[in-house]
Amino acid sequence: MITGIYTDYLARIGITDPGSPSVDGLFALTRAHLERIPFENTEIQLGRPPGIDPELSVRRIGAGRGGYCFHLNGAFAALLEQLGYDVTRHVGGMSADPESTEVSGDHLTLTVRIDGEAYFVDVGLGDGPPEPLPLREGRYERGFRYGLRPLEGADGADGAGAGWTFLNEDSPFPAMNFRSAPATMADFADEHLRLSTAEDSPFLQSFFMLRRNAGVMNRLHGRILLTLDPSGGRDKRELAGPEELFEAMSTVFGRELDDLTAADRAELWARIERAHEAWLASQQD
Repeated sequence: MITGIYTDYLARIGITDPGSPSVDGLFALTRAHLERIPFENTEIQLGRPPGIDPELSVRRIGAGRGGYCFHLNGAFAALLEQLGYDVTRHVGGMSADPESTEVSGDHLTLTVRIDGEAYFVDVGLGDGPPEPLPLREGRYERGFRYGLRPLEGADGADGAGAGWTFLNEDSPFPAMNFRSAPATMADFADEHLRLSTAEDSPFLQSFFMLRRNAGVMNRLHGRILLTLDPSGGRDKRELAGPEELFEAMSTVFGRELDDLTAADRAELWARIERAHEAWLASQQD
């Protein structure tokens, strides 16, 4: 029986009875998480990055927050294990080059095994597939276009780093490589520190949120809100002020705002404005 913080987590994603481990149950849990929990870096932007202990991440999700891969996949793995699923964590790495074999360590991904079949499961990509994919080579249409292929010898000619490449044709980062070997949360501690505190980290340089909702992909990058649908449609608009920003955060991305004081909101908007002005200036060079 699920109680405590996991009950709050399930309530947040709208699941009242997760049932026993099953393929259908795994798909339902994954879809529900992606539809309701945003990929976001609000607290990193405000200089108070949350840790990646899975219990903390579960509590934060239950309280209305989101996070990035170490929080989202960390919490989801813990939830699945509480429900009896066979979950493996893996060290991964995002890449703008779909031919790269590097595993940089800046991503946590998951596989889940049910009835002898392994599935690729990732609720921490922001723009990943809305449901698990069979862990076998192929191309998959899940609204948007995805693929999986073996990654051999990622860390050396002896094949010690063998794993998989996940392909996302509609993403700014079209590839994510991950090792087949199991990982623990301790394997991500150093990279989390870098991503959440280093001045050159994209999580510190820009504010963004991503969420799948009703068959579309919503992306907020600074003041630019973009909605993509699988048919190629794009709706792009610039948020005019802080009121529109916080309205979008709440309604489009489903993030509760009760942890943000007036000072927090002013600081976040000021950071977004500075980044936006710098971007505009770069377009004129």
